[in-house]
Amino acid sequence: MATTRNAHTDWTGSLMEGEGTVSLDSSRVGSYAVSWPSRAEEANGKTSPEELIAAAHSSCFSMALSHGLSGAGHTPTRISTAAAVTFQPGEGITGIHLTVEGEVPGLDEAGFQEAAENAKANCPVSQALAGVKNITLDAKLV
Repeated sequence: MATTRNAHTDWTGSLMEGEGTVSLDSSRVGSYAVSWPSRAEEANGKTSPEELIAAAHSSCFSMALSHGLSGAGHTPTRISTAAAVTFQPGEGITGIHLTVEGEVPGLDEAGFQEAAENAKANCPVSQALAGVKNITLDAKLV
């Protein structure tokens, strides 16, 4: 069964001086301030589209990796994924770097690397971000 998730943003003012609020409507977990400076200059207590993409990618990747490992008979004890999304004004999103550590009893490093690469290629957010030319991965079994 297909699901749809919703969010919306209310914005006032110009791009450079304006600001907005992005609201996570489906989950109702919160509304977050967003601005151009938080996107292109500094994290100033406000979020950015790139930070939200990083959150989506790290969570989706973790779920895909856990699913793949469990399906192969290696249920992970812990998966910890960070996503770093690089934004260059005038160019857009120029790269995403995923860093994952996993505790997976009974699995060797090669098996973990293979599962991580598979999750990177097949998680729905990775697939949605296929237009980003440089998505890299560091995976470590601990």
